[in-house]
Amino acid sequence: MLKTRSAFKQTHITSISVHFRGGEKLKFGDVVTAAASLVVLMVLIITPLYVVLAPTLGIYWGGIVTGAVSTLLSALVVGYIFAGKILEARRETVAKITVLSAALVMVSVVSLVAALPDFGPNLKEMYQEMYPEAVNWSPSEWLVAEMMMIYLEMVLNAVTVLVLGFIGLYIGSMLRKPVESQK
Repeated sequence: MLKTRSAFKQTHITSISVHFRGGEKLKFGDVVTAAASLVVLMVLIITPLYVVLAPTLGIYWGGIVTGAVSTLLSALVVGYIFAGKILEARRETVAKITVLSAALVMVSVVSLVAALPDFGPNLKEMYQEMYPEAVNWSPSEWLVAEMMMIYLEMVLNAVTVLVLGFIGLYIGSMLRKPVESQK
């Protein structure tokens, strides 16, 4: 019996995949590819869209609108591209892709903040304007304030990707009709 289980593990558990009736197999690699595609498309859409919207809406609102629109558009495209593999278990598959995409976006927020040398001084100036008592904060209090601002930025970006990504992937996957088998 022990040899049988070992042989089963060696022959049958070589790849993780999910099979949906009437559709292709959705492998874990497909989920990773879809999530990475979503984030890459978001970045590719953000840049030209921001160049157009920032002068008309301003730096702040241009960035907010650009982020929302690029998230929704990229999710629509990825949902359309992966529609055949998303097919029947649509909600679960879309949720997996969206959660992984949100995690990638959260990591990108942290790496972006690390690359911005003005983040700390700008945050300090903003807090001192909002809270006059912040002038007397200790370095450890400033550290906590910076960490909380990074967490807030991560959460806001993750929620945006989760909501708009889910909607876009779901709708995008419904736009493409399943291909009939020619048997």
